[in-house]
Amino acid sequence: MDRTISARLTAEFLGTAVLVFGGCGSAIFSAKVLSDNTVNMGIGFLGVALAFGLTVLVMVYAVGHISGGHFNPAVTFGAAIAGRIEWKAVPAYMVTQIVAASVAGLALFAIASGKDGFNAVTSGFASNGYGDRSPNGYNMVSALLAEIILTAIFLYVILGATDKRAPKGFAGLAIGLTLTLIHLVSIPITNTSVNPARSIGVAWFAGPEALGQVWLFIVAPLVGAAIAGLSYHKLFGAKAVALATAEEAAFVK
Repeated sequence: MDRTISARLTAEFLGTAVLVFGGCGSAIFSAKVLSDNTVNMGIGFLGVALAFGLTVLVMVYAVGHISGGHFNPAVTFGAAIAGRIEWKAVPAYMVTQIVAASVAGLALFAIASGKDGFNAVTSGFASNGYGDRSPNGYNMVSALLAEIILTAIFLYVILGATDKRAPKGFAGLAIGLTLTLIHLVSIPITNTSVNPARSIGVAWFAGPEALGQVWLFIVAPLVGAAIAGLSYHKLFGAKAVALATAEEAAFVK
């Protein structure tokens, strides 16, 4: 099986682009946001949460066996700390994920601009935020805590589901459902990031306020991922047998 770095990065590009296009696209096109920032038409919170979860689920099964199915710089960072991916591949993974998310954001912007009156800044363009940019006015501390905690939970599930001791073939399902749950919790708080690439990919188009707040959605997921990556093997042991199958050929000697 081809697990060269070029194949792995191609898989990460495709997976991340589909995640942002599918997840953020559902929020932009299918969830009607009213003037008071509540969602009660279209697919709503549940639909957007499912869109994010389903895109991760299908892409993990589609290309996860090639790259590990990260599609998220925080996942890559946490996986590296936990020994699931070689550190030398981390910068290339992260850059690829951010570029892919930005390309998907550009595609969404091009499509959305085809509607009269569309304005990415005033609509929010599925970007993340706190304070005035939070869907329900949650402050920076609330946003920071939510993103750290939920990213740590996400990484625990990823590390556990891809542990060699876990049942085979169910990792994608567990990861996708967890991302759905995370969105159900935190869409009202921050619009849900837990993924710096997802946040950056649409923030480019959502105006200076979105870009001014994007730092939180880079820092908090990385902190949450580091917490899980550092503690997983201390809590559950067996580091030597916990390497993800998708990465074995790349760096296990």
